Amino acid sequence: MSAIGLGQAVVLGIVEGVTEFLPVSSTGHLKITEGLMDIPVDDNAVVGFTAVIQVGAIAAVLVYFFSDIRRFVSAWFQGIRNPELRDRHDYKFAWWVVYATLPIVAVGLAAKKLIDGPLGSLWVVAGSLIVGSAVMWAADQMGRHKRGEDDIDFKDAMIVGSSQILALLFPGFSRSGATMSTALIRDLDRVAATRLSFFLSIPALTGAGLYELKDATGGGVGLGPLAVGTVVSFVVAYASIAWLLKFVAKHSFNAFVVYRIIIGVLLFGLLGANVISA
Repeated sequence: MSAIGLGQAVVLGIVEGVTEFLPVSSTGHLKITEGLMDIPVDDNAVVGFTAVIQVGAIAAVLVYFFSDIRRFVSAWFQGIRNPELRDRHDYKFAWWVVYATLPIVAVGLAAKKLIDGPLGSLWVVAGSLIVGSAVMWAADQMGRHKRGEDDIDFKDAMIVGSSQILALLFPGFSRSGATMSTALIRDLDRVAATRLSFFLSIPALTGAGLYELKDATGGGVGLGPLAVGTVVSFVVAYASIAWLLKFVAKHSFNAFVVYRIIIGVLLFGLLGANVISA
């Protein structure tokens, strides 16, 4: 019997698609949802399932930003063949995304047992939601929002990419929240910060999904729930991406800050009342 049913896969796919790119922590929301549905959050198969359905969200990024990605890949291949073209920003940006992913890969492999174990507790998620909210609010206030996407340099990419480690170690902090906040501190405007977060998510989340695939399929989650969760995640994530880019063009991140605090406090309450297990 599958550890996750088809109905549960649909629900988790929706949660993943809505929250993966919003700065509210998809991991935190998935763990909370799993807890409410009595799904063991520390089961290897469940951990693998949540990583695999992220691939659906990443596929949404690939489709939504296809023209941008094609431009970066084309510039990369042209630069490989012709050294005179290696000063182009698109060529360098493609390499920066790769380099900026290396820190999270190294930490993810080195600290996997810790991440899947003690740091996966819902107590950690609740605390990280609230602490991450404070960081996000401070970053939005500190940032001067004066630099666009064409102003991104190698230092920006490495610092923002490395900030993904915060979300890796502290589920609830939010990968997108960490990257967007760090980009704002680097004085990028909100749209540039959000787009950079999207591009950095592609190798990080794709790699995580492929790495965890063996645990999801070999540990008790059937291919049916995996496929359903991934497809639902793709559809919902595509809509979320379109909405978020329009939202950040005109609004601050304060709405997300307030929401995260409410969810964090609510989660502490549910845990304290033993309504859900950590």
